[in-house]
Amino acid sequence: MINYAPLRALLARQKRPMQELRDKLSIGTNTISKMNNDSGYVSLEVIDKICNYLNCRIEDVIEHVKDNENC
Repeated sequence: MINYAPLRALLARQKRPMQELRDKLSIGTNTISKMNNDSGYVSLEVIDKICNYLNCRIEDVIEHVKDNENC
C-alpha cells in the first residue's frame, strides 16, 4: 500500500495546507482527498509536480507499506 504520511508531515513542518497544492498545482479535489486518506491511486505525474513544487524527493511524499495479504 502507498501512503502519503511523509507528505502530510512535510507540509506540517513547513506550515502549509494541503489545499495549497490543489490551488498552486491544479490538483483535483478527489486527488487531494486520496492523499489525505491514503486511499486510491495518485498518478506519478501528480507526485512529480508535488516534488518539483516542494523541491523534495519522492520519499518525502510517499512511502510503501507492505500489505500483509501479499506476503
